[in-house]
Amino acid sequence: MHKKIEIALMGLVFLLVLLWAYTAFSKISDIAAFKHQLNNQSFSKKLAGLLLWAIPAVEITTALLLLFVKTRLIGLTLSLFLMLLFTGYIGLVLVNFYDHVPCSCGGVLKSLGWQAHFWFNVFFTILSGVGIFLERRGLISV
Repeated sequence: MHKKIEIALMGLVFLLVLLWAYTAFSKISDIAAFKHQLNNQSFSKKLAGLLLWAIPAVEITTALLLLFVKTRLIGLTLSLFLMLLFTGYIGLVLVNFYDHVPCSCGGVLKSLGWQAHFWFNVFFTILSGVGIFLERRGLISV
């Protein structure tokens, strides 16, 4: 049974690494579109300028932290935190908190509607939480 858990956890970590690497490089590869999306937010242009590079940097850092056993718990915790933030943002969009929809997501996710994107994020939030639970119990050794 332990071997099956390790294989499942390797898959869980792989999916999270793939998610964070993809989202970061998607933003970087079309930095002009990402900048436009950030400038369409309700916060200041100065903050948007900071987030332009900070968000992809944190996403890449999260992916890298997940790759190593010694930093995996930090990576899983950061992954959970980011997913909660992004999912909360989408939740606010879904309840019409904003006067207008401030931005859309890039890459493949832009083809999803807000409802589907919300559930996509919930899935990865749960994965992050499960990973933390198992990591803290010493079940992740790979």
